[in-house]
This record gives sequence, C-alpha cells and structure tokens, in this order.
Amino acid sequence: MKKHKIGIIMNGVTGRMGTNQHLLRSIVEIIKQGGVKISEDEVIIPDPVLVGRNMAKLEKLRKVSGIQKITTHPEEVINDPAYQIYFDAQTTGRRAAAVKEAIKAGKHVYCEKPVAVNTETALELYTLCKEAGLKNGVVQDKLWMPGMIKLKRLIEQGFFGRILSVRGEFGYWVFEGDTIPAQRPSWNYRKEDDGGIVMDMLCHWRYVLDDIFGKVKAVSCLGATHIPKRVNEQGQVYKCTAEDSAYATFELENGIIAHFNSSWTVRVRRDDLLTLQVDGTKGSAVAGLRDCYTQAYGNTPKPVWNPDVAQSINFFEGWSKVPDQEVYDNAFKAQWELFLKHVVKGDPFPWNLLEGAKGVQLAEKGLESWAKRSWVEIPDL
Repeated sequence: MKKHKIGIIMNGVTGRMGTNQHLLRSIVEIIKQGGVKISEDEVIIPDPVLVGRNMAKLEKLRKVSGIQKITTHPEEVINDPAYQIYFDAQTTGRRAAAVKEAIKAGKHVYCEKPVAVNTETALELYTLCKEAGLKNGVVQDKLWMPGMIKLKRLIEQGFFGRILSVRGEFGYWVFEGDTIPAQRPSWNYRKEDDGGIVMDMLCHWRYVLDDIFGKVKAVSCLGATHIPKRVNEQGQVYKCTAEDSAYATFELENGIIAHFNSSWTVRVRRDDLLTLQVDGTKGSAVAGLRDCYTQAYGNTPKPVWNPDVAQSINFFEGWSKVPDQEVYDNAFKAQWELFLKHVVKGDPFPWNLLEGAKGVQLAEKGLESWAKRSWVEIPDL
C-alpha cells in the first residue's frame, strides 16, 4: 500500500468550528478510517499540527483528538517542508496575513470563509496562489449537506419544471449572555472586530445559489441590529455595533428570485435551522440541512381565501419525504477528502479562493445595498 503522508498546519482549531467540524469530525475521522483511499493500493494519510494562541486549549485538544503535535508559534512550522497544506480557521481579520505567509512558504491553502474582510484582499489571495502555482480552496460546507444534495438531485431530474423562486430561512435565538450564556462569541456582534451576519451568511448564500440554482446577478439587502447590548465572555455588557439580522433578495441570471432571511434573533418554528423552499411550475420542495420534502403539481391543494372560517386544509399533508438514496458523510469531512485528493492527485476542485472571493463580494454588495437602500448589481470577478 502506497501511503501519501500529507502534513497539515491547522491554524485556529481552538475555535468552535475549527475544533468540532474540521479537527474532530474531519481530520481525526479521516485518520481513524485509515486515510483517504485513492485506489486499492494507494491512500492519503493526514499528519496535522495544531496551531493556536492558547496553549491550555491546545493541550486540551491534544488529549481529546489524539493529535500530539501542537504549537502557539506558527512561524516554527510554516517553513517546514513536512507540511504541504496550510489551513486557516481563525477569526476573519487574522486570515489574510496568515494565508499570505503560507503562500510565501509555498503551502497549498485551504481556509474557512469569509476568506478576507474585503473583496480586494480576497482576490489578492487567489492571485498570489495562482501565480505561485499553489492549490487552494475555501470551505463551502452546505453543498455537501444531505438536504442540499437532495435538492440538487431533484433539479437534475427535472422535478421542479421551471424554478420560480427560492425562499431561505436561517437562524436561531442567540442568548444575550446575561442570564443564559451566549452560544456565539461576542466578536460576532462588533463591527470593529469584523463581526456582522451579512458578511458571515451572504458568503454562504453566494455558493449555495451559484452552485445549485444559478449565478447571482443583483442583490437588495437590509440589515438590522435588533439587540443593542449583549454580555461578553468576561461578563461585561458591551454595545453591539454589528448587525444581527439580514433580509436579502437576490436576482439570478436565469430569472429565479431568491430571498433569504438570516437572523440570530429569531425563534425556530420550522424543520431545521436552515430551510429552503423551492417553488417551480411542476412542483415544490422544502429542504433542511438533512431532510427534504416535495409536493408535486398533482398533489397541490386548492385553497380558497376565506378568513371567516377555520382553515380546512392541513398544509403539512400532501408532502412526501425524499428518501436517503445515497450515503452522506459529514459535509466538512467530505470536502476535506476532495481537497486532499486535489493536492495529491490533482483531482478537480472548483471551490477555490476565487469562489471564496465571490462570497465576500456578495456580502460587500449587500452592505452597499443596505447603505444606499437600493438594488446593487454583482459584476464578474
């Protein structure tokens, strides 16, 4: 068995996403399964070093994950030829400078989104990688969620006919931190620390729309800071300077209209934290992160508007659950495996830093639309 040992510098894995999704549920699981199988006699074995700013957190991660190599000094490993990949899951404001150092050291780059705080910097990172001949990628995890895969399969099968619209609902109530601890870090709500839900979530909606439904042509966005004060990790009250909710409408090049409500100040009464309703001429579907329900034209009820009598139709009936027709792995792990194959064998990997820059661009255009209170066109990058 030929083994490709691939060293990975994993920077920022002490954070929530870095720890849970990228380390424990992706890289550790890949190692446990014996690596990424390329063929019957060839496999890729990840060999990570964990990088962070807090040694106590790294020591805890070492015990939990079984990964022995840790450091608070990325400069000690960035030029080590044993590590071919640099991965970044730090806060957004720290990412660009660290990625540039990795590019200078000749590392292939894989990172979380947003890839940078603005489109110009995001494009610069892509250009630097391209000029250096380095493979690069950005995490676009929702494309590998079972619910999104089922939606894409329905489109491929022609279930919807002509798609008319997409309605997205995302979010949940993030506690303020005074009586019940907040489940998101306080920097998310400070603009000076690169917080805000527009930059966070419109990066997601860009790749979901582009990859599943059609290229985004224009955006109209309104943000809001519904909760003006919260309590930070030290128990101190602070002013929220970044928006906690965003209401955005997107026009796609194929005529589809999409609208996404994104909020950390909403209570959930739907199937999942994210649901997409897709309506077409021949049928509709509602997909969450894992499940998907359909209603074909022939199963569509015929309501008659009459507010003076009780509604006789149970609108939850007449929908059919799409069965699991494939094996669905953890979405982050699935993309990690594809990126590792891309680095080792050159397999296609279209989700590069240019795609990440498109997400940052849409978020910036959303903020511009909010400031101007008008529609904003999305130019090609």
